Amino acid sequence: MLALGIALAAVAAFIASSLYYAVATPFEQRRLGAAALDRGRPAPWKAAVEMLRTAVLAGVFAWIATQANLLDWPSAMLLAFVAWLGFPLILLTGSVLWERVPVVTAVLHAGDWLLKLLLIGAVLGFLH
Repeated sequence: MLALGIALAAVAAFIASSLYYAVATPFEQRRLGAAALDRGRPAPWKAAVEMLRTAVLAGVFAWIATQANLLDWPSAMLLAFVAWLGFPLILLTGSVLWERVPVVTAVLHAGDWLLKLLLIGAVLGFLH
């Protein structure tokens, strides 16, 4: 059952992330103008790699939640938020501070990470 949950969470997070970037990228492009990356439509191999990355994320999240006995819905949601605070948010603020990544780009990615982690936590917690 856990493997099914991981697969469903990964697919849901992949789809939600794709929709998120489709909606949010134009805001970044308007803010940054010519300096914005042209993300366009990704090549099929990049989409496949992103799906694999999301599956690994869902699997790692499930493993941590299982080991910590945090797989029920409220605990999984809390774990998702705390993991977001401790990892992507810290990494992205560091990229702004040290690598001159535009704040709007870091915010865009931070929102994606929060969405992915909360969705993975919700699916796994719901199916538990």
